[in-house]
Amino acid sequence: MRKHIVSMFVSLDGVTQSPGGPEEDASGNFRLGGWIVPYADEAIGVSVHELLAQPFELLLGRCTYDIFASYWPHVPADSRSRGMADQFNQVRKHVATHRSDTLDWHNSHPLNGDLADAIRTLQLQDGADLLTFGSGDMVRQLLAAGLVDELRLLIYPVILGHGKRLFGNDAQASAFTLEQATSTPGGVLITRYTRNGEVRTGVFE
Repeated sequence: MRKHIVSMFVSLDGVTQSPGGPEEDASGNFRLGGWIVPYADEAIGVSVHELLAQPFELLLGRCTYDIFASYWPHVPADSRSRGMADQFNQVRKHVATHRSDTLDWHNSHPLNGDLADAIRTLQLQDGADLLTFGSGDMVRQLLAAGLVDELRLLIYPVILGHGKRLFGNDAQASAFTLEQATSTPGGVLITRYTRNGEVRTGVFE
């Protein structure tokens, strides 16, 4: 059985909307798109490369898929990002979409039927782990269904006040173990959490 790993940029107050630029998602009158850009540094790049060092297949929501598909196939050969581009361009991409006829990026495949059922089927198959970047709407649905095995959260030292958040009120109650945590010179926390069963409760005596 393969894992589903989610990598997400998140603010201190849990917002994940439009981290890389204002054009990504301005819905709800969100005006702070691009809030991760001032914190970009080598440490964050190293964490991403470590995440991509193991075999993976991409599992993406439609919005993130469109952003990736408009960028990665067109990375110049002499770019520092060329190695990552080659990985993304070649791996199998599973896409949550209602517009399957427009999946033009190489090796892209739509998820059919109920989303949670489709992910359960993928997890039961042999193969590389499923890796999700962004795709907040899809991830919230999968957190509600208990279908996220690992969270790779990059927590930025900003409060955004409003915007789409990672965790909804319908997220399935779950315990996680903090496996790794480091900080960048700019104050970004790079964390890795793995699912660890049900939430445990108690009473202080």
